[in-house]
Amino acid sequence: MTEASQESDIEDLPEAAAVPKRQVSLQLVWIIPIVAALIGGWLAVKAIRERGPTITISFKTAEGIDTGKTTIQYKDVDVGEVTSVALSDDQSRVIVTAGLVHGIDKFLSKDTRFWVVRPRIAGGQASALGTLLSGSYIGIDPGDSDKLRHHFVGLEIPPLITTDRRGRVFTLHAEDLGSLDIGQPVYFRHFQVGDVTGYKLDEDGKGATVRIFVDAPYDREVRTETRFWNASGINLTLDAGGIQLRTQSLVSILIGGVAFETPPDSQGTPRAAMHTAFTLFEDQAQAMQRRAGEVKKFVLYFTDSLHGLSVGAPVEFNGIELGEVTSLQAEWDKDAQTFRFPVYIAYYPNRLGAQYREASKRARAIEGGREKVLNALIEHGLRAQLKSGSLVTGQLYVALDFFPDAPKVKINWSNHPIELPTVPGGLKQLQAALGKITNNLAKIPLGKIGAHSQRALKTLDLTLKDLGEVVQELNAGVMPATRKAFVEVRRTIANVDRTLASDNPLQVGVRDTLYQIMRAAQSVRNLTDYLQQHPEALIRGKAEE
Repeated sequence: MTEASQESDIEDLPEAAAVPKRQVSLQLVWIIPIVAALIGGWLAVKAIRERGPTITISFKTAEGIDTGKTTIQYKDVDVGEVTSVALSDDQSRVIVTAGLVHGIDKFLSKDTRFWVVRPRIAGGQASALGTLLSGSYIGIDPGDSDKLRHHFVGLEIPPLITTDRRGRVFTLHAEDLGSLDIGQPVYFRHFQVGDVTGYKLDEDGKGATVRIFVDAPYDREVRTETRFWNASGINLTLDAGGIQLRTQSLVSILIGGVAFETPPDSQGTPRAAMHTAFTLFEDQAQAMQRRAGEVKKFVLYFTDSLHGLSVGAPVEFNGIELGEVTSLQAEWDKDAQTFRFPVYIAYYPNRLGAQYREASKRARAIEGGREKVLNALIEHGLRAQLKSGSLVTGQLYVALDFFPDAPKVKINWSNHPIELPTVPGGLKQLQAALGKITNNLAKIPLGKIGAHSQRALKTLDLTLKDLGEVVQELNAGVMPATRKAFVEVRRTIANVDRTLASDNPLQVGVRDTLYQIMRAAQSVRNLTDYLQQHPEALIRGKAEE
């Protein structure tokens, strides 16, 4: 291409014209994105400002916990959500990270507790069954401490006592735990008023400590003299009192529990404070016994068999239990060359009436006063005796009673413990009486009596034979004549009957004769009356009328 042609082509190109710069204006289409961005920013700032604290909770396992699904609830209200689940550095536990809502900071005190709410059956009660469908969640129990915390150790078992539950905690000490478990009920007069919240073995290993919670307002019924006993299952007692069956309710038969009551004479005692320690008795009978207080030791020597008597058997006075048997032994008596059986008992004076206790105090204040009182009781016949408490069980107990006819004895106050006199038991007395009867029967000369009886029988046999011969003779000679005499007597009686008949001629003649006699008597009476009126008629005769 030539230069001329190139120049002509360039001349043919359009020439650019300068256009002045225009002002930038906001278009309507940009308003919506800007407003959306502002709203998003505001929401982000609001979310940041309203976002609550982040906490970590340590559990043994992550069972039922899912990231983004498991919530943290307080009184069924969501207050947080699990954001992550990871293992701890030593891989022994699970670290759960959760974000809480704004305003929940005041719940994060030092004593705040967390636990996983799952379906559970404990203490005979089923809980959190709704989580079978909705899934598990983490429960929270806010504390009341002023110190804040963001790292917590979760509970493996849900707490029975929460901060919104009113009542008091008490401690019970027992020789063994029995069948008690966490969550079992606490009863008062057969009403469920609390729960067993925990237990542990004592440090010395000689007993167990049980912690219970009694709900308000029933906690005011717990006083300083209240008695607690194990009401677990069925309490079947077989002792001197017979067979006794006790239980609190059907629930206690199945799962057990603890019961308490205040003795009637201790109703005025003050209410027990929080964490007061009590003794947990094995059953109600032991719990409601009067406190021993002062204890007196005595020994009783019996020659009876101690079969049926056991340690713990009651010592009673007219049905009032005053003590118990503490020991049973056997000793060889050199003087009598036989065994005797000492029974050691514990006597509790406080179980008697107030008047006796006051008299006992006055006696102790006087020198030798206690010895005088006991000597006077022994002088009046106070003795100990073994008695059967039940024909079914055969259990024995020690009975104190007065036997005025008992041999006189004196107490040796130098012995420790003091020996109280005894009398044989009722069974032994019966055996002795039967022995005496047997001895008396043995003294009867049964052989001589038998010989005399045989001779008497022979004599009686001869007599009966003679009597038989006499009867035969009577039948042969006397009886026919006797029969003839009876026949004549009957004939005579028949003749008399005919003579006395009303139609017999003799009877008619007798009646006529009697009639004539009556008329003659009447005439004589008339003559007598006339002569009384006219005595001159005897001389002159009857005057003419």
